[in-house]
Amino acid sequence: MLFLGVPNKLEGQTQAPTRRRLSQSQEDYVKALYHLGAATALVSTSQLAERLQVSAASATEMLGKLAALDLVSHDRYRGASLTATGESVALQIVRHHRLLEMYLSQKLGYGWDEVHDEAELLEHVISERMEQRIYEVLGKPEVDCHGDPIPTLQGQVPQAAHRSLLAVGVGERLRVRRVSDRDPDKLRALEHLGLRLDVQVEVLRESVYEGPIEVRVGGRRRQVPLGIARVVFVG
Repeated sequence: MLFLGVPNKLEGQTQAPTRRRLSQSQEDYVKALYHLGAATALVSTSQLAERLQVSAASATEMLGKLAALDLVSHDRYRGASLTATGESVALQIVRHHRLLEMYLSQKLGYGWDEVHDEAELLEHVISERMEQRIYEVLGKPEVDCHGDPIPTLQGQVPQAAHRSLLAVGVGERLRVRRVSDRDPDKLRALEHLGLRLDVQVEVLRESVYEGPIEVRVGGRRRQVPLGIARVVFVG
């Protein structure tokens, strides 16, 4: 759980034990808003409700509570955006989540299709002390097991210019840098195709009439459906 009330750790401060504790649901909403782009733009209630699979009424009610905590700015007609405090909280949760995914994958033998749900549970309960120890044990990683950047303690998120595999031309040879972790079935399909992080991919044939693209990966020719190619990012 995270706390509110005074400047948080991402601003170089030590957390005080008297701060207000956020609920798991509140943290989920803040993180969802961050992933939907609410740090830089307005997110509609319907977008948020769809992301969290809740009713629009429930989302509206929670946004009111988060606004009262100065985590979001909310206009029921225009949408919601994260405040500076809300973004800081979101980045803490994202850091927890991605470090946990990496730890589960590297140290406990979980597959990259299994770690997301486990991390969703654990991200709400680990302490900042445990987070730091996990970070150090892992060798201070910059990305998680899906290639997603891990926010720094200062709230910075390293960005890289990666392209979707669909945007790669015939003959180009690039390496897999990131994959979407939203769908376990697609992650298993990627594993079956050999499309793991840092593997070199050469596009042999682009899609014709919405058909699969053809690539060479690990010395083998593979047919990659468009729905799979969309969630692979290379550079």
